Amino acid sequence: MVIIDLEEANTYKEKGNKAYQSGDFNDAVTFYQKAINVSPNDNKDISVYYKNLAAVYLKLEKLEEAVEACNKSLEFLPNDPKALYRRLQALEKLGRYEEAYRDARQILNDDPNSKLIQPILERLHKIVQERAKQNAQLSTKVDSMTKIAFDIAADKEKREAAMNNVMVLARENAGSDLIIKAGVVQQLRKLVKIEKNKEILISAVRILGELCKHNPEKTLQVLKVVGVPWFLEILDTNCEQEVNAAQYCIQTVLNMFSGMENKPDGKPNTDMCKKYHNEINTLLTYLVTAVNNRMISGLARDAIVELLMKNIHYNALNWAEQLVEIGGIERLMECASELEEYKYESAMNITPSTRTVVAVCLARIYENMYYDAARDKFIQRVEAFIKGKLLTPDIESKVRATVAITSLLRGPIDVGNTIIAKEGIMEMILVMANTEDELQQKVACECIIAAASKMDKAKAIISQGLGILKNLYKSSSDAVRVRALVGLCKLGSSGGTDAALKPFQEGSNLKLAEACRKFLLHPGKSQDLRKWAAEGLSYLTLDAEVKEKLIDDKAALQSLIELAKTGDQSVLYGVITTLVNLVNAYEKQEVLPEMVELAKFAKHHIPEEHELDDHDFVTKRIQILAKEGVTTALVALSKTESNNSKELISRVFNAICSDQELRGIVVQQGGVKVLIKMALNGTDKGKRHAAQALSRIAITINPEVAFPGQRALEVIRPLLALLHPDCTGLENFEALMGLCNIAQMNESARLRILKEEGFAKIEHYIYEDHLMLCRAATQCVTNMCFSPEIVKIYECPNDKIKMLLALCTDEDLETCLAASGALAILTSTSEICCAKIYEMKSWLEAIHNLLVNANRDIQCRGVNIVRNIISSTKENAEKLMETDVLEILMALLKIEEDNKQDIKMVAAEALKSAEKYGIIRPPNAEDLEEQASTSKIVELED
Repeated sequence: MVIIDLEEANTYKEKGNKAYQSGDFNDAVTFYQKAINVSPNDNKDISVYYKNLAAVYLKLEKLEEAVEACNKSLEFLPNDPKALYRRLQALEKLGRYEEAYRDARQILNDDPNSKLIQPILERLHKIVQERAKQNAQLSTKVDSMTKIAFDIAADKEKREAAMNNVMVLARENAGSDLIIKAGVVQQLRKLVKIEKNKEILISAVRILGELCKHNPEKTLQVLKVVGVPWFLEILDTNCEQEVNAAQYCIQTVLNMFSGMENKPDGKPNTDMCKKYHNEINTLLTYLVTAVNNRMISGLARDAIVELLMKNIHYNALNWAEQLVEIGGIERLMECASELEEYKYESAMNITPSTRTVVAVCLARIYENMYYDAARDKFIQRVEAFIKGKLLTPDIESKVRATVAITSLLRGPIDVGNTIIAKEGIMEMILVMANTEDELQQKVACECIIAAASKMDKAKAIISQGLGILKNLYKSSSDAVRVRALVGLCKLGSSGGTDAALKPFQEGSNLKLAEACRKFLLHPGKSQDLRKWAAEGLSYLTLDAEVKEKLIDDKAALQSLIELAKTGDQSVLYGVITTLVNLVNAYEKQEVLPEMVELAKFAKHHIPEEHELDDHDFVTKRIQILAKEGVTTALVALSKTESNNSKELISRVFNAICSDQELRGIVVQQGGVKVLIKMALNGTDKGKRHAAQALSRIAITINPEVAFPGQRALEVIRPLLALLHPDCTGLENFEALMGLCNIAQMNESARLRILKEEGFAKIEHYIYEDHLMLCRAATQCVTNMCFSPEIVKIYECPNDKIKMLLALCTDEDLETCLAASGALAILTSTSEICCAKIYEMKSWLEAIHNLLVNANRDIQCRGVNIVRNIISSTKENAEKLMETDVLEILMALLKIEEDNKQDIKMVAAEALKSAEKYGIIRPPNAEDLEEQASTSKIVELED
């Protein structure tokens, strides 16, 4: 048995060696790991398997894994020089120079004559000595800064400055090491409990977050000192800044253990998740347990739910099913059923956003139930919770059950519809609406509004509940009246954008809109009433007449925008849907003329678009909204974790960016940062709208201004995502134009496009029949050619130069300009590219078209290409001079026009290069005159 295992292990090792030699590093990892797995513990070769695995990890730049593999190898064969050498390579790249120096010294001790290790040891010795000096200085800084920061009696401004300096040191690897070693983490933990200065307290939490950002081991060191419960303690506050700092700190810890980058599209590392499985699960279990904790603040509860939401998605920690298993659904349902009106000892603290955030979280969990059994279990847990509430005879339990159902209808709507379809549920809600109890009336109204989500359900509720809603609208309570009003608005708009469908009599929607306006603007009205008024308008603005009336009402628009700026997640739906309707950014079904005729013949109803929804009216509404500051409202609302809401926000942004004059406003008011996030994370349609808005900004505004610093690189991936067959031609074109401008910025931008495999996507559109797409792609390729890496691609065996040369004869002037520009750049830097010109059979025809072109810029590019070819090699020059190009160049020397003197000068340089090779002799004046008169240039120009 042992012999078989050894043979199998060696077979896997040989396969791994072959894969390594052929560059298939991922396969090599698999084979070496299999060799390790099947190898018996007493196999001496197991150290070799680990050494080889470390070599592969070095190639893959998986440095932590390489160190771990070397450690394993050294357990079996201590002081093995190869294992030590590979470990020091990884350690040096990780910046762990002291440890690398230790390994180098060990190798030299074992082999004093090693010529390989001596220069490495000298280099590392210098680095270690320099770092020792720096560490001594840093240590002094840490001591002096912490002494001031932790002195409660010290001057406030000095302490704040000292804390900021400690934070700067914590961001550096060496500084964080010294801070942890100096016991500052313990001091920070104590300080957070007693500190009265909010600025210093928040800085202390942020410092701990920075200390956790370097590597998982440091994160573990911090956790050992502060403990997991401490993170929940610092969340428990009513200060939003403190909560945000603590929330960010917790997410940083999760990111470090899971290998996720703190980016919208960050994904976990499977190996790291396995390694730190216990730490991740402990932290997330604490979060789930704390969701329905009665003692924490409402802000803390919202932050915990948001943290769960971010990490249950399959792109994150994929923790949804585990959350269901440990009772997370029941805890979230408790939060969803909480009411601010019930104030007693065991009540939870909630914010106006809590139920909205919980609804989105439940929807996200349900989305991640990928198979029927998991979804069934989710629904069973929800049904059990609702049933438990309804079995209790008191009214409070029924009210809570109804509130929970409303949250489901605003979150996982399929689950909400399943629950409300149960026998007796709708009847119970209608009975509650008919009572004299204000709270029951409010709750029932909210549930009726949420239930009327589709036209068929709206019709059923019109027949059952319309009379009830009308009666409730007569209530003396504004809270009941406004909810009943929203219910009527939703029912009144059930015909959607179809101008022919009017559920209520003509003019009713305008009257309802006026009623909503009164609640929205009436002085002294609470934010809750304004929120419901906004939701009423979100339904009514499907009616074009209501849109036009609202867009001219500056006071109502400003009230909506100010409401959005509060950041209250519960106002999100009403405000953003109203804005989507105003700019007609909702999805429209394409209606084919043939289908319309067929519907007429079959006497089916045909939807009609209102004349007030024509392009000119929509453009006017977009311009008014942008100038009223709607971008600031969108930025405030973008903090939501709801992907559907993000899509709506992206749609409005994109509609604003469709107007060239308004793009600057979006940039000025902080829209770019939000758009980049939404272009990387959300629904497919939402990401497309955000990316298109970014491409439109990149076309109009200098990318260095619109996307300062790192943002110019971050915007590249969203734009490349639009170069997809599923996207429209307009999206393709605008993405190409945006990328063209970004590629013009600098080499970093060009290399990022190349790294994201963007060059192949861009080049694909050169072959499109569509004139504008081909032109935009060629222009983008021209700017990409400034990169030496792109030049190398053109030097490879391919037909790319041929394609550019063919485009130089294109009828479209702009395409010809771009293609000739690309060739001018390529031939100026590459002899290979110059030689590849001759691979095309009709190369001379293309050169003729450039040299004698009526367009001055094309002619200038042509003569530069010729000059580059002649200057490259004697062989290339001879091929060119054998043709009539010589006569054309000599004729160009006769140019007298002022705007073509540069062409004349380049032509002279080309001839001088040919003279140096001895291909032509220096001409005298008579020769020039004679050759010019007989030149074929006359024929070509004719």
